[in-house]
Amino acid sequence: MSMLLLRNVTYSANGRKILERINMRFKEGMSYSILGPNGAGKSTLAYILMGVIKPSEGRVFMGDKDITELNITERAKLGINLLWQEPARYDGIAVEEYLTLGGKLNVDKEEVREVLEIVGLPYELYHSRFVDKSLSGGERKRVELASILLLKPKYAILDEPDSGLDITVTELIDRTLDYLKRIGTTIILITHHEDIAKKTEFSYFVCSGKVVRKGFSDEVVEYYKRACGRCPLLEVMRYGHQDGSSKGI
Repeated sequence: MSMLLLRNVTYSANGRKILERINMRFKEGMSYSILGPNGAGKSTLAYILMGVIKPSEGRVFMGDKDITELNITERAKLGINLLWQEPARYDGIAVEEYLTLGGKLNVDKEEVREVLEIVGLPYELYHSRFVDKSLSGGERKRVELASILLLKPKYAILDEPDSGLDITVTELIDRTLDYLKRIGTTIILITHHEDIAKKTEFSYFVCSGKVVRKGFSDEVVEYYKRACGRCPLLEVMRYGHQDGSSKGI
């Protein structure tokens, strides 16, 4: 069975330790959430899994293969893909062209139609639209999500998939997770929302750069609600240091 592993991963930036001795494993075909308040280091974990940044200490494995030194492109070829929290804009590229990598991706029109419908973008209205400033941030986020679905990755890292979206986000995430589970993708969902974390099978609760709790999602969510409900640091972690600076990546 294929497995993505973080082994004793530590990450420091600007003289500050953001992650400390993180150990996580993501088994093939399962759904996971990395849960924690804003500033806890969750997105940093996503970037390390994707190869955007390298850990200061520790290793990243895919099965028996050490992929710590592999970059984004090399990890994408292995089947690891990341839904960015802030989607990019691509002026001059139509939605369908973007989704099919300019026709290089071996998919047909009906597959493009299906993923656009899953993310709530009717094919007839969006396939020829350009991925530029004419699309709202929420629409670009949906296009980016559709591209992840069309790639059918082994591992899909969804960094705050609900950010920037409207009130239909619950149905959107349900449809997305159902599709990924159906095609056998391992889901790694990064969120600070308890209800979204509960949609996965297994959760890691991360706080101040450490794994505080791990286990079945329902159990971890209940612990998260109790622990964060009485934590004096929560407001600082949500809104930044008392001097106004942000915490984490």
